[in-house]
Amino acid sequence: MVVFNNVTMDTFHQKKWLLLLITIVWRELDLVNGLKCYCNSDSPSCPNSTCETDGFCYASTTLEHGIQKYSYQCWPQETIFPPGDRPIWCREAESADMFCCDTDFCNVDIFTDTGTSATAWQVVPWLMGLMVLGVCAAISFWWAKRSSNVKERGSRPLYPTEESLCETRHPITATIRDMIELTTSGSGSGLPLLVQRSIARQIQLVDIIGKGRFGEVWRGRWRGENVAVKIFSSREECSWFREAEIYQTVMLRHENILGFIAADNKDNGTWTQLWLITDYHENGSLFDFLTSRTIDSNTLIKMSLSIATGLAHLHMDIVGTKGKPAIAHRDLKSKNILVKSNLTCVIGDLGLAVRHNVASDSVDIPSTNRVGTKRYMAPEVLDESMDSRQFDPYKRSDVYSFGLVLWEMARRCGIMPDEYQPPYYDCVPPDPSLDDMRRVVCLEKRRPNVPNRWHSDIVLSAISKVMKECWYQNPAARLTALRIKKTLANIATADHIKL
Repeated sequence: MVVFNNVTMDTFHQKKWLLLLITIVWRELDLVNGLKCYCNSDSPSCPNSTCETDGFCYASTTLEHGIQKYSYQCWPQETIFPPGDRPIWCREAESADMFCCDTDFCNVDIFTDTGTSATAWQVVPWLMGLMVLGVCAAISFWWAKRSSNVKERGSRPLYPTEESLCETRHPITATIRDMIELTTSGSGSGLPLLVQRSIARQIQLVDIIGKGRFGEVWRGRWRGENVAVKIFSSREECSWFREAEIYQTVMLRHENILGFIAADNKDNGTWTQLWLITDYHENGSLFDFLTSRTIDSNTLIKMSLSIATGLAHLHMDIVGTKGKPAIAHRDLKSKNILVKSNLTCVIGDLGLAVRHNVASDSVDIPSTNRVGTKRYMAPEVLDESMDSRQFDPYKRSDVYSFGLVLWEMARRCGIMPDEYQPPYYDCVPPDPSLDDMRRVVCLEKRRPNVPNRWHSDIVLSAISKVMKECWYQNPAARLTALRIKKTLANIATADHIKL
């Protein structure tokens, strides 16, 4: 046997193979430091049509103005649900619009009609990576088998099998409700931004259902589901951003708060549209509902209790790691309340809402020039005596507005209901000014008229008592939203009303 410096040839070969293994493993670790994907965006994160991520490569296709468009990009791990697994919205069918994968440049030719655009320099690193992985796996297997010190043990494969890949890529047909329940069960703060944008770009606008000072509201369709699309004008960007921000507050989601789905901006060729996508309710606003329909005592209690429940949830602060700050609406009125198919209500339009910062005992006020609706403003707001630095006055102002909404509903209830009229219809013009409202509410201290017929009806009499305790001149004397909720629940129980 040949000896070199007291080292046998057999030992020399072992050290040589070990050095080779270490070199390959080192290169492999350096290679897989980040997953490389093909991208076609103009952002700085996509130099030379290549991006790097710790998550997945993905490719998506959308139809915009009759033109098929393709998007290739990296998908970071932090936005993936469920964590550490293949995202639920990836599809594995020819009709799918989004694919994701987890090997270098695997998204280059997912769509066959665009795959030819991949150049050789993009494919070569992918093939070389596979070759290095194969060599490394072969050497590792050989070394483990040769070494006498390695014990046999059961373990899962180093690389996924074809069966496991098929299982993880199994197509899932999810509705918006399914996606929201899956992704908000932990925080209640809404869908990931990437999913929001994907949904927004697939919505088809059907017909316009409302207009306001912010813009328009449309009924849209997403995979067979109706959604409401609130389109803000470009000058209302602050309002759009604020409302989207409030809707995505942790733990805000509630059955009596309008369900938020997505926010996105879209270029229609002429200007940039700001979209806010929410649940669609075919009955429209409470204002529309009361204008065209009357209600019975059961419906009055059901609607009133659902609004009070939503308002109590807004006003409540939930303490904890994933807690919710207290929120005041600041523009509560019948036009900002929607009627569900079961005749309960949800509170919407949170563009003017303020949040309470408990740590600093301060109020997070939106940077928008909008103010609340003058007709529904509380006395202390009209005469500017409210302390805007404290949070409680904002909640008391909401309660005053809620009292006016109760009055609107009560007028349309009973055997001989009155025609719909807005609060103070007999005191101020149709579009009252601040001076008009200040004169009636603050100086004359008038409140909406309570008809005599209400006193002979048990439910209407109880409701009128609640509304009067909501619109006291002194804010501190008004009921809290939680007390209103409990009082209305007691009225329902006493009258055996099935909610």
